[in-house]
Order: sequence, then structure tokens, then C-alpha cells
Amino acid sequence: MQYFLCLAQEGNVTRAARQLNIVQPALSMQIAKLEKSLGKQLFYRASRGMSLTSAGEALMQRIAPIISDIDRVRDEIGQLDGKISGRVSIGMIASVAQSTLPTSSATIAAKYPEIHLLVCEGYSETMLEWVTAGQLDIAIVNTPAPRPRPMPTARHILDEEMMLAHGAGNRLPLPKVVSFDRLEGLDIVIPSRRHGLRRILDDAAAEAGFSLKPRLEIDTLSAICEVVATTDLLTVLPGIVLQSTLAAGRIKARRLRNPSIVRSVAWVTNPRRGVSAAMAAVMDIIAEDLTKAATSASRLVKG
Repeated sequence: MQYFLCLAQEGNVTRAARQLNIVQPALSMQIAKLEKSLGKQLFYRASRGMSLTSAGEALMQRIAPIISDIDRVRDEIGQLDGKISGRVSIGMIASVAQSTLPTSSATIAAKYPEIHLLVCEGYSETMLEWVTAGQLDIAIVNTPAPRPRPMPTARHILDEEMMLAHGAGNRLPLPKVVSFDRLEGLDIVIPSRRHGLRRILDDAAAEAGFSLKPRLEIDTLSAICEVVATTDLLTVLPGIVLQSTLAAGRIKARRLRNPSIVRSVAWVTNPRRGVSAAMAAVMDIIAEDLTKAATSASRLVKG
């Protein structure tokens, strides 16, 4: 079942075999045996990878929580000697994955060499579903976010201002503090409507009585920063996303008021499962790095 679960998560035989440390033919043979024993095709095979059939989806929903519980029990038993170890799978929103993840991952690897960390990036809504299904131990998301049943248990990490940013060479006259409704007349690049940050901005604009009409919509946040640094377009993003480009002097940022736009970040787990020592240790590091990055970015902003 672990072979099936890994292949379902990776969607590719080569990557799954590498993850499991076995050869591809052995993995394919085990999956074929499982399909034969169940009398159902579990995967659609295509040149670009493998995806679950309806039978595969049903099996995935049932065994993922069981495998996760078994792994957690194994980890807890292994920690009786005082060592923190185990597998921790985390899903992250882009603003976290593309900012502090490298630093946090390096710290975790150095401090806890026996923790096996798996990280993916995605949208809040999707990752909440994966936590509920047992496919992820933790999801780091924007809150409030759409929540499936049963509701994941949320733990607050930080509240962070979203700021108006422009290229360092942009000559548009702007005050140090910009009224939010000024965005109505600006050429901006922001994420698409699938993105949690865009929903926050759209909700604020609706309350202010206008709708955002961006020139560009890009979900890759690092690409938005690059566009802003090299064109006359502006953006509104959280400080941790802007931090490295701000520190390099390639962009400048202004605070927004009337209203100020604040997004909250939390980490969520399935309420039916406890938080292991490894999960808590990992999140302590990630939360600390996020808080430091947000504070650093705030100090780089005028106003």
C-alpha cells in the first residue's frame, strides 16, 4: 500500500521509484499485483505520467489516513530514546514556499537529521482537502480559507500587512502611505482569482466599492516581483514575498491604509490526529523564520 500511496502522490513511476529506493519494474509489478487482487484499475497510464481512476481515488481516501497513523505510531515509538525523528509532509502556500522555505529547510536538516521532510506548494483550498484526507500532515495556509469537513485544527503563525510595491526606477508620485482606493486607477500585476492573496484583495476592493482590473495576473510570486522591478507596473503582496527584492533595492514599497490589508497565516492539521514531536519541531522553525522575515520586510518599507 505504501507503493500505491507514493505513486499516487508523485504521479510518475520514475519519481516514485526513486522516492521508495526501488527499481521501476519492481514498483510497476507491485502496482499490477495490487490492481489484480482488487479487480480494479487504479491508475490511468499516459506518456506524461499516471493519475488515479475513481477506484484509485477511493482507495487513496481510505488508506492515506491509515498509513499516516502507522507512520506516526512508528515515530512515537522511535522517540522513546529522546530523539526527534520521523516523516513530516507539509503543504505550503506560495508566499511561504517561495520566501523562507530554503532557510527553514536547511535549519531543519541540520538540527534534526532524523526528520524526513516532504514539502509541496499549492493553493490553500487544495491543501486543506489533502490534510483532511490524510495526504498531508500539515498545511500552511492563508486564513480564513474555505474549509472542508471535518475542519482542520488551525494554529496562528502571524498577521502580516500587504504592501503596494513598485520598481525602484518608477517615477509615479506616491505618498508614503497610500489609500487603498488609489489602486483603482493604477496599472497592477497580481495573482489570479484562484490564489488566496487575490481573494483577500478582491474582498477588500468590493468593500471599498470598486473591482480590481489588473494588467497582468501571475500566480508565481517571484515572477511578479521581477515584473515590478523591471517595468512600471505595481503590485500588492505580503512583506515576506517582497523582502529579498526590497533588500536588494530593486523595488520600493508603500503601506496601504483606509483600509490596511492584512493577511493571516496559520498551520493546520487534521483534528483526528495528534501533532507529533517531529511536526511540532518543524513548525517551530518555520514559524520563527516567517516571523523574522515579516519583521525584516516591514523595516524596509517607508511610512
